[in-house]
Amino acid sequence: MGDSSPIYGALDLLILKTLSLGELHGLGVARRIEQITQGAFIIKAGSLFPALHRLEAAGMVSSAFGKSENRRDAKYYKLTARGRRQFETRSQEWSRLARAMTLALKTS
Repeated sequence: MGDSSPIYGALDLLILKTLSLGELHGLGVARRIEQITQGAFIIKAGSLFPALHRLEAAGMVSSAFGKSENRRDAKYYKLTARGRRQFETRSQEWSRLARAMTLALKTS
């Protein structure tokens, strides 16, 4: 995960995974993360929006304004080609880390 620690990158990876499933507005991203993690991760706006802005500044997501399901203006986010590549790389790295941690915790 580059120069940041894997744990720090967990939120970014969850956002990239969520947007790999399709375009969503910010609160939709938070809801989808809660859904796909079966409630293990509940992301608050104070964490979500800075992460979305960081990913957008890094060229991993793009955004455009549109109407939400309740007809309000909302900013919709989608993965860019760079974001899709980063998602693939980071998810492989995370899988290796998870396997290593599982092995380490099983060792007596």
